[in-house]
Formats: sequence, structure tokens, C-alpha cells
Amino acid sequence: MTNQDLVLNIAVNLSRLGRWSYEGKTARIPQFLSDTQIYIGQLHQVNPGFRPTYNRFLKDFLYLKSLSPNPSDWSDTAFTWAAILTHRAKLA
Repeated sequence: MTNQDLVLNIAVNLSRLGRWSYEGKTARIPQFLSDTQIYIGQLHQVNPGFRPTYNRFLKDFLYLKSLSPNPSDWSDTAFTWAAILTHRAKLA
């Protein structure tokens, strides 16, 4: 998979995570957090133009992983990063 594919997969997972958190359906969240972590681990040598976005995302992703999913802040952060990564995936 290319870096662009991996970033888009991460974005799709974040959309799912945000939706499930918002709806209070938390059973599958640990599985998709784990899957997303695997995609992150497969990203190697991101382009310099994408590096600042990627670093900010990693910080927020680690923060999300440290919290229990809740319908407001957690889902909002997941949805925000899903949108950002979708739009910037070509830069990866």
C-alpha cells in the first residue's frame, strides 16, 4: 500500500470511530483503534510537506487512545482528523 492509501484508510477508520463514539456504540472501538495503529506503523518516510500534519495527528491520536470514548469531544476530534487526513492524503 502507498502512503496515500494508508492515510486514507486511517481517515476512514477515524470516521467510523467518531460515528460509533457519537452513537455510544463503543464495542468495536478498541478493534479499530488497533487497526489504525497498524496503519500508522506501516507509514514510512512521509513527505516533508505532510510531516507537520502527521505529527499533530499522532499527538491527537495518542490522546484519543488514552481516553474513554465519549459522544462529544472524542467523536469531534476523530471526525476532524478524518476530514483533515482525507484532504491531505495526496501529500503523504
